[in-house]
Amino acid sequence: MPITPTNYIWMDGKLVPWDEAQVHVLTHTLHYGMGVFEGVRAYPTSNGPAVFRLKDHMARLLNSAKIYGIAVPFELETLIDAVKDTVRANELESGYIRPLVYLGYGEMGLNPLPCKVNVAIATWPWGTYLGDDGLKNGIRLKVSSWQRHDPNAMPGAAKGTGMYVNSALAKVEAIHSGYDEAVLLNPQGFVSECTGENIFIVQNGKVITPPTSLGGALEGITQDSVMTIARDLGYKTSEQALVRTDLYCADEAFLTGTAAEVVPIQSVDDRLVGNGKPGPITKAIQDTYFEAVRGENPKYESWLDRVK
Repeated sequence: MPITPTNYIWMDGKLVPWDEAQVHVLTHTLHYGMGVFEGVRAYPTSNGPAVFRLKDHMARLLNSAKIYGIAVPFELETLIDAVKDTVRANELESGYIRPLVYLGYGEMGLNPLPCKVNVAIATWPWGTYLGDDGLKNGIRLKVSSWQRHDPNAMPGAAKGTGMYVNSALAKVEAIHSGYDEAVLLNPQGFVSECTGENIFIVQNGKVITPPTSLGGALEGITQDSVMTIARDLGYKTSEQALVRTDLYCADEAFLTGTAAEVVPIQSVDDRLVGNGKPGPITKAIQDTYFEAVRGENPKYESWLDRVK
């Protein structure tokens, strides 16, 4: 989806005009993919914009950096305030937020330790990642020929920049084949996740998602939110290993992610999931999720960081 420029990007403690937020072509991360990032959303509420689960996202950013051995020069609370400052400065009622920790200009080679660590936070208006029709009616998935990383090759618990080449390859393959999104299996053949989303099935009234420790998927903040919502709605939930045929035979299926939000799955490898339409449990979870992020359900108020 195209980026709509806003006024400012936060860079290393300062708000910089959008067009001046630039880096050198020899920036280390551009060459070697050694960096970490987050995807966060702000939503409109009756009391102004609110950032969804901001502390959890920024804590995951710092944990990703720790896994990569990158010493971030800002504390958690500073980063939380920086996100709010950036949303406020750009006068956004809603939008997508991209914090990025990257290794800057000055050193080259595979040893990243001497590199300067830079941090940037951008935010801009962004609509539904997989389309309004997908959000309403569901999307078509393809099991990719590309595998998700082995956790001993690339750490799946970190949201690393270079790791997403794997996702991009699977995404392009799916689009070229006429699908909306791809499902990646881990090296053992179990369902891991989609290119940027966690995946769920509903079977016999139970809401099931693959365990991140087995599947190699990133532990999703939206995934965790949805598990909480499902339990609050009275549904049983579990984390259990899934294979591709579990997706084919599910009563319902959906995916979750900050960019995608909660999206029903219509089919996988041309097999309809259920009757091919969003199921009642998926719709109940989706409706409650949007109530939560927009501040319409007081039960989930603690998930919101309001920007005033």
